[in-house]
Amino acid sequence: MGLIGRLERNIAKLEKKIEKEQMKIENLHEKCERKKITKAEFNIKEKHIEEKIHAMKSEMGSLHGEIVKAKRHLEEKTKEKKK
Repeated sequence: MGLIGRLERNIAKLEKKIEKEQMKIENLHEKCERKKITKAEFNIKEKHIEEKIHAMKSEMGSLHGEIVKAKRHLEEKTKEKKK
């Protein structure tokens, strides 16, 4: 269960990072509405942050796949021990 636990912790960390990045987008949106930054600057920064979020989500997907693979491996091991 050590590997699965580590993978789940990594997923939790990525979820927290995604939430922080989404908060950054909200803050940028507020700044744009208060005319602190221009719309063009907002679009550039928003696109950059969204690319980060997309990368983190794809990494989370691969981690979920690794968890499934590890669980399947453990099930196969227990079946072999029963025989």
